[in-house]
Amino acid sequence: MKFFDRIRELRSRRFFLALAVLGPGLIAGNAGNDAGGIATYSIIGAREGYGLLWALILNVVALAVIQEMAARMGVVTGKGFSDLVREQFGLKVTLSVMALFIFANLTVTIAEFAGIAASMELFGVSRYLSLPGAALLIWFAVVKGSFKQVERSLMVISLIYLTYVVSGVMANPPWGEVVRQIALPSVRLDRGYILLFITMVGTTITPYMQFYLQSAVVDKGVRIEEYRYVKWDVYAGAFMTGFIAFFIIIATGTLLHPAGVNVDSAEQAAIALRPLAGQFASHLFALGLLNASFLAALVLPLATAYGLSEAFGWESGINRTFREAPQFLGLYTAFIVIGAGVIMIPGAPLITIMFISQTVNGILLPAVLIIMLKLVNDRSIMGEHVNTKWMNIVTWTTSIVIIALTVLLLVMSVMG
Repeated sequence: MKFFDRIRELRSRRFFLALAVLGPGLIAGNAGNDAGGIATYSIIGAREGYGLLWALILNVVALAVIQEMAARMGVVTGKGFSDLVREQFGLKVTLSVMALFIFANLTVTIAEFAGIAASMELFGVSRYLSLPGAALLIWFAVVKGSFKQVERSLMVISLIYLTYVVSGVMANPPWGEVVRQIALPSVRLDRGYILLFITMVGTTITPYMQFYLQSAVVDKGVRIEEYRYVKWDVYAGAFMTGFIAFFIIIATGTLLHPAGVNVDSAEQAAIALRPLAGQFASHLFALGLLNASFLAALVLPLATAYGLSEAFGWESGINRTFREAPQFLGLYTAFIVIGAGVIMIPGAPLITIMFISQTVNGILLPAVLIIMLKLVNDRSIMGEHVNTKWMNIVTWTTSIVIIALTVLLLVMSVMG
C-alpha cells in the first residue's frame, strides 16, 4: 500500500508542477492569433475556401519547433533573447534588431487597438468609450498586478478563443471535403494564392511571440529540471494557434467562399456572417476578435518592454514597481498610450499601418531566426541543450522559405 501511495504522491506532485509551469507557451501561441491574424485567416477562408489548410498545418509544425527553441534558451541561460543578442553580437546588431522590433511592434499594437475598436462597434459601443476603458484595463493589469495574476488572466482570456471553434462547427462544413483538400492540396502559382500563402506564414510565426515567450519563461523562474513541462506547454500553445486558425478558415470557407463573399478584415467577416449564419454566429466571431485584440494589445507592449530592457540592461519584470523598473513599465505605458491614441484620431490610415507592420515583421523574422539558430547551437551558451539535427533542418528550412517569400512579397508589392 505504501508503494502505491508513494506513486500517487509523485503523480500528484508532477501534475501540480506541470500546472505551475504551464502558461508562457499557451499565451504566446494564442497572442499570435491577433487582430491581423484573424483578418488573414478570414480572408483566406473567404477567398480560397479550404485550399490553404495544408499550409497551415506545416506552419504550425515550424512554429512549434521555433517556440521550443526560444523557451529552451530562456530556461538554460536564464536570459531573454535581447540580452543574449547584446552579449554575443554586440551593440550594433542589437540596435539594428531593436529598431525593427520597436517599429514592427508599435504598428501591430496600433492594429490591435483598431481590432478592439472595430469589435466593440459591432456591439454598438463607440471607440471613444471602448478604447480608453480597454487601454486603462490593460495598463492596470500589468503595472498594478503580479506575474501570477497577469498570467492567470491571460490564460482565462485565451479560453475565449474557443468561440471560433463554435463558429466553425455551427457552419456545418463538409468534413470529407475538408480532409480531401488537406490530403490532396491543389497548389496554384497565381499572384493571389502566393500572396495569401506568404501572409499566412508571416501571421502564424511572428518575432514578438519569440521575444515574449523567452522573457516570460525567465521572468517565471523556470528551472532546467522543469523544462519538459515547459516544452509541452509550448507545443500546446503552437497547437492552439493552429487549432483556432483552422476553425476560422473553416467558418469563413464554408459560409463565405461558396457565396462569393470577399472580405478585407475580421470585422467585415463578422458582418458578412450575419445574413448567412445568423446573429449569434456573427456575435461569436466579433467576440473572438475582441478577445484576440485585447490579448495581443497586452502581450505586444509587454514583449517590447522586455526586449528593450534586456537589450540595454535595464531592470524588467511584471513583479517590479515603477521605482524598481521605470524604463520597463514606462515603455509598456507608452506603447499602450500610442496604440490607443492613434486609433482615436479620426481618419487614421489603419490599412496602411497594418500593411507596413506585416512588411516589417516579414523582414525582421528571418533575421531573428538566423540569430536564434546561432545562439541555440552554441555549446558555450547552451551546453548539452543545443539543437538536434532535425530541429536545425526544420528551422533552417523555415528561415530560407520565409526569406524567399519575403523577397517575393517585396517584388510583387513593387510590381503592383
